[in-house]
Amino acid sequence: MSAKNNYPYQDSFTKHLSSKDLSEVTIDEYNKILTELFNYLSEFNKGYQSDHRVENLFNRDIEEYLNMLLNNRQISNSTYNKILSHINVYFNYLFTHNLNSNLPTIELKGLKKTSKEDVNVKWINELDSILKNNNVHFYARMTMLLTSKGYKSEEFLQTGFYKQLDSINFTENELIFKTSFDEFIKPIQEKQRSSDIFLKQRLSKQPNITIQGLHKYLKPSEDVLNMSLNPSTLFQSYIVFYIQKNPNLNDIDLSTHLNLDLSSINYYKQLAAKLI
Repeated sequence: MSAKNNYPYQDSFTKHLSSKDLSEVTIDEYNKILTELFNYLSEFNKGYQSDHRVENLFNRDIEEYLNMLLNNRQISNSTYNKILSHINVYFNYLFTHNLNSNLPTIELKGLKKTSKEDVNVKWINELDSILKNNNVHFYARMTMLLTSKGYKSEEFLQTGFYKQLDSINFTENELIFKTSFDEFIKPIQEKQRSSDIFLKQRLSKQPNITIQGLHKYLKPSEDVLNMSLNPSTLFQSYIVFYIQKNPNLNDIDLSTHLNLDLSSINYYKQLAAKLI
């Protein structure tokens, strides 16, 4: 491993990812996960400490690291699966390019997702501190802020949504974040010649971010917050939170405010009761 690399074959692997037309955000995510893996192995894995070669890594070594993440960092099953997937892509690359003779992830399986880890209303109560966390991408923080106001991703990703911002009742702390967001987005808006707030950072004839593009910005922040930032999941959390905070509203009022049919209201009321 060269002095400038954080893990073995980083240069060639990064070039491989770039050839797949992956975004810089996604490539950075791969590099972060693999850097943390090999930092852990260098510090705690005796086999890798004695001989820093990927040939000496086996499924038990990768499994030990993943178990550490589960036990010490309390990562969710979905985050576990994402990390395993990235590590698997890396070792598959080494194996298929004759850079490693074994495949240490071949016997490792993902974990089953649970509904409890998906619908998490705690983030709404913790939103002020999340908005101050600069390790969470601006787009992720703005997604959470707008979702907490009852907007769906298909609404705030629409062209012209920025016109509605002035009508939203933001708190003082939220306005402070919005000022920081405005400073972040302004040069991108000037580059793209658009006033919208979810824009691609590379110059494009179609500058607005799609829902698929938004996911690429949300995923790295999931590790920071240790929760799913899937927009639909966040909105489900908002619905549950609203129902919990308004126990005296009848089903008709809830249906009107949340724009849901009565069967959906019944489902979310049952979910809200389970998550109290």
